[in-house]
Amino acid sequence: MFELIKAKNTIRFMRYSKPAMMLSILLIVASVVTLSINWLNWGLDFTGGTLIEVGFEQPANLDDVRSTLAASEFGDAIVQNFGNTHDVLVRVSPREGIKGSVIGERVLSALQQGNMGQVDMHRIEFVGPNVGDELAEDGGLAIILALVCIMIYVSMRFEWRLALGSVLALGHDVIITLGVFSFFQIEVDLTVLAALLAVIGYSLNDTIVVFDRIRENFRLMVTAEPTHIVDESLTQTLSRTLITSGTTICVLVSLFLVGGALIHGFATALLIGIFVGTYSSIYVASALAIRLGISREHMIPVVVEKEGADQDALM
Repeated sequence: MFELIKAKNTIRFMRYSKPAMMLSILLIVASVVTLSINWLNWGLDFTGGTLIEVGFEQPANLDDVRSTLAASEFGDAIVQNFGNTHDVLVRVSPREGIKGSVIGERVLSALQQGNMGQVDMHRIEFVGPNVGDELAEDGGLAIILALVCIMIYVSMRFEWRLALGSVLALGHDVIITLGVFSFFQIEVDLTVLAALLAVIGYSLNDTIVVFDRIRENFRLMVTAEPTHIVDESLTQTLSRTLITSGTTICVLVSLFLVGGALIHGFATALLIGIFVGTYSSIYVASALAIRLGISREHMIPVVVEKEGADQDALM
């Protein structure tokens, strides 16, 4: 896909910056649209309600479980396997004036009377709607605060063109990840929120490694064009990026496949975030810095003359 410069085997990443930028804009617009239409499928942690885990003697038929619960005033229940075909997780929205423990007993009683064999209660959890709203608000504030702190940090470490590119790349990663969750209506719980914060940190670390090399090469490659310097820097850090991303993806795929239902959302968010974050480090953060007019003069530290330096030189 990438054209190589024969002299130094530098991959010309920036040759494809325009179509990549158009792709990013398209993905962001699509994410905003789907978020405005579908919003997010908030989990029990944010909406409140009762979670009941039950175990069946034989493999459970989820359609039969849903039909049985629908006939017992729990038509809104969300039913899914939990770890294996014998264990089932049931999520029920809160009922006004009814305690979570009572809802759990009614769900268990309905399943036991549904001619599906022996059904045992494994656990029951209840989250009030007020607590759920507070968690959703605090989660959103946590992401915003993380982005603000990162903005302050990169502004102190890098020239403002690089800093702006890195912050916009982080926003790009979060919006697209949330857009995927909204489009496929994947449940968003506290583990997904933790994954989003991890994505921000992972993407920032990748971007900082690239930007450090770009800043160094701007000072070493005196006569080179900014585009070539960025291409050279990305090529030099490519092996590190591939090894880091590859090993992380292997771990996340393992978690997704055998880690159980509780961390599916966490693993999914991180998998999406790593792919998007690696892409944005190249075609969002670096490409934006070039479009903002980054040059060698911006990378050279300003020399501050000491008071009395002229007199010392004369002496």
